[in-house]
Amino acid sequence: MGKATGFLEYARKENPFRDARTRLADYADLHTAQPAEERVCQASRCMNCGVPFCQSSFGCPLHNLIPEWNDLLCRGLEREALERLLETAPFPEFTGHVCPALCEKACNLAEDGVTNRDNELYLIEKGFAAGWIRPKPPAKRTGKRVAVAGSGPSGLAAAALLNRCGHQVTVCERADRPGGLLMYGIPNMKLPKEIVERRIRLMEAEGIAFRLNTEAGPEILEEYDAAVLCGGARKPRALNAENADAEGVFFAVDYLTKTTKALLAGEDCAFAKGRRVLVIGGGDTGNDCVGTVLRQGCASVTQIEIMPAPPEMRTPGNPWPEWPRTLRTDYGQQEAAAVQGGDPRIYETTVRRILTDENRRITAAETVRLRRTPEGKTEAVPGSEKVLPCDLMLIAAGFVGCDEKTEKIFPADADARGRLMPADGSHRLGGKLFSAGDMRTGQSLVVRALADGRAAAQEIDRYLSNH
Repeated sequence: MGKATGFLEYARKENPFRDARTRLADYADLHTAQPAEERVCQASRCMNCGVPFCQSSFGCPLHNLIPEWNDLLCRGLEREALERLLETAPFPEFTGHVCPALCEKACNLAEDGVTNRDNELYLIEKGFAAGWIRPKPPAKRTGKRVAVAGSGPSGLAAAALLNRCGHQVTVCERADRPGGLLMYGIPNMKLPKEIVERRIRLMEAEGIAFRLNTEAGPEILEEYDAAVLCGGARKPRALNAENADAEGVFFAVDYLTKTTKALLAGEDCAFAKGRRVLVIGGGDTGNDCVGTVLRQGCASVTQIEIMPAPPEMRTPGNPWPEWPRTLRTDYGQQEAAAVQGGDPRIYETTVRRILTDENRRITAAETVRLRRTPEGKTEAVPGSEKVLPCDLMLIAAGFVGCDEKTEKIFPADADARGRLMPADGSHRLGGKLFSAGDMRTGQSLVVRALADGRAAAQEIDRYLSNH
């Protein structure tokens, strides 16, 4: 380790959030970067443990060599640290912004874990700024052609590794810009879009082709030597409520996509201005919706969560180094508290009925409290009905698998959870067709999609070497 007593001398210090009210005035990065000297101090806190849980299955899905590059960073060997990081991490600039940092919670320092996410973001940004990150096309091509359907995290990770193996890779993307979830599912302030576009330009320079506004179909199985489906878990979970199809009710990703497209086009995106917003869902996407509507000048925002509020501390059934299933107040809730004076979340509640005007435009939502029965079932609490005024409802209740269109046009059958996952747990659906990412595993984290895309690429490379 770079400094044996670093974890004793320095306290954990993350990249700080900008002031809540200040950042609500724009869509710029939520955080403020710290100087190189602070990153050295933070890296010195890594103890190079005998059993580094940070890179275990409890920690990093990419199995990043965290103690090694933290040690190099601590000793001022930034370029060497970046090279070690890039051995396993395809896009540290993405995970450095959006990863929940499982590795930090699995750190032997427990709740005071090393700031690995901020450290890796510093290294990759230093690499771009210093000119260390340059196109590295493969020295030799294999003559094999691979199609990647979808340019989200798993698709980009698979494409990058397949290209490095020497295969000619073409990425088909149905949207007008590449990036998938990274471009249109995550708000600009959480992941600035110029960062995504910078990576795409680099991949193009390395020989990867991107075909936009292109819906991949069965023809790719004829035109290419292998194909991998990376279209994500795109089918949103619907709201089981009366009048759920009323005007003014949107699925969260559709709304976030509309906002990002307007921002990139330099157009007005104040879609929630003056509206009373109700966000259904307490996860990351729901939080992103809260932050977005606040920036658009909503009159108010309330977030409904069907589950009970998590405990503030770990329970005996959730020990370290597992991810702590505890109450977390994210940037959107912090911003709502700054504007409205309190946390916008209401727990153990669902929408029973949507009220509309004569034009079927949403005007309010009738909610009801929920409780668990001794048998473990969920039931409505009698007399707990409440009507919340609402002009805009955003459904962020998760996803239930790949879209039905993909399942119909390709020779692949989804399982009961809507996943295109082979029975043997591999990535090969049959013949030359493979799957990866959320489309295969179900809705999960960006870092897990990256890891699965790389695993699929390795499997495809082995397949191509034998055919």
